[in-house]
Amino acid sequence: MPMFTKITDITTRVYTSLLENIEGADAILFCVTEAELRQDSVLGLPQLDQALERMRAKGLFTGASGELEALPTHGLLPYAYVLVAGLGPATTRDTLRAAAVFAARRMLALQFESLALKLPSGFDSRSAAAALTEGLLLGTYRIAAYRKNEPARAELRQAVLLTEAAADAALLKQAIAAAEAVAEGTNYARDLTNLPGNKLVPASLAQEAMQLALHYGFACEVLDEHEIAARGMGGLKAVGAGSVHPPRMITLRYTGDPDNADVLGLVGKGVTFDTGGISMKKPDGMEEMISDMGGAATLLGALHVVGQLKPKVNLVVVIPAAENMTSGSAYRPGDIVKMLSGHSVEVLNTDAEGRIILAEGITYAKAHGATRLIDVATLTGAILISFADIATGAVTNDDEFLKPLLQAATAAGEKVWQLPNYSEYRAMLKSDVADIKNATSSDRWAGAITAGLFIGYFAEETPWIHLDTGGTAWLWSAKGIEPKGATGVMVRTLAAYLCGEQLT
Repeated sequence: MPMFTKITDITTRVYTSLLENIEGADAILFCVTEAELRQDSVLGLPQLDQALERMRAKGLFTGASGELEALPTHGLLPYAYVLVAGLGPATTRDTLRAAAVFAARRMLALQFESLALKLPSGFDSRSAAAALTEGLLLGTYRIAAYRKNEPARAELRQAVLLTEAAADAALLKQAIAAAEAVAEGTNYARDLTNLPGNKLVPASLAQEAMQLALHYGFACEVLDEHEIAARGMGGLKAVGAGSVHPPRMITLRYTGDPDNADVLGLVGKGVTFDTGGISMKKPDGMEEMISDMGGAATLLGALHVVGQLKPKVNLVVVIPAAENMTSGSAYRPGDIVKMLSGHSVEVLNTDAEGRIILAEGITYAKAHGATRLIDVATLTGAILISFADIATGAVTNDDEFLKPLLQAATAAGEKVWQLPNYSEYRAMLKSDVADIKNATSSDRWAGAITAGLFIGYFAEETPWIHLDTGGTAWLWSAKGIEPKGATGVMVRTLAAYLCGEQLT
């Protein structure tokens, strides 16, 4: 499996004085709200408090969330630097997570290996420990490089969470372990999504899934191109037909509650590279299309969390994987494709391929006993028109099913916004020659909604949610706590949804 970022050692310690460096840390992090910054003594050391006050008076540090300053101690403390992170108006899990992300990035820039973090007073220590742990691991993430003479990178190897009270050590340890699992799952999804297209094709994505299944004891099935054709998956066969790397249908199963008949089907888009096929994309920015399997990566990242925390849920995870290329064997606009469900699809745009293979995945998940469905996909550029790269779009046929997922997204610090599911949008997908068409006359008009509703057509009456991460799964530059490139978006949300009790 790709090597996701992992801090070697995250522990907690009770301290009595900051003049004692218990673990020999290079720096210590304080998190302060805007109100705390206005107090006479913020850090408890006059010289550093005066320096911080001067910065506040000049507007250089206001305590807003996202701000971080590194103050040299000049030997006044047994740390080379004091890092001060703003939390904004109040201490929350989101602001603590962000503070730790920025602190980790600054530590790497300073080439320091060990950080002490003071747990904030007046805030639940378990929640604080979890948020800071998660942020540290997310903040140390960096894209793998392939240079011949790649210089050694600084690594943050140790973090010590300092608490003034003798808190329940076991509870803090559990909170840290759960947060580590979530952050590692996110970084794992980032690693997969950032792999170049020549290093990740459908067969190697299937191999990755099998290795993950073997590691955690999940059941796993992989169908090759011959089995895909034999079972009547005409949509997946068509999308993969133009590539020398044939498609795969990947299925993993986790049974955490065998006495419960409820099975959640998770379906992830696994287009390992997308040229658009015959409906070719513009060349500018096409390198981003290594991320078109971001939905599949999200599900494998979520399974990494499930494998460690073992929640009481039953899952069937389906990843239709293909490479959408153009060649003499590629499918064409105007083709009629027969799907696993028996429905026919009129292909109007071969660049609307993700919804076709996801429809196959939805049908296959139902055949494997899924009673509810969630699909995750970098589905449309149209979602960027609605939300830019800020939020993930959601479409559903069951508002009550969606509510707890939206709550999980809020708890995880990820933004998800529901799009409407009106009959007029579904009518836009009617075809004159097939059961449904894969595109409308204008993908700028409700394009994200109609793309999602194409998938929903195959969900039929099964409760279903579609998550379009076309704007959030991959960024051209770092934004807030998210890095440049793959973000691993929705891993944290799915982890909160599936393992909520263990993460609160």
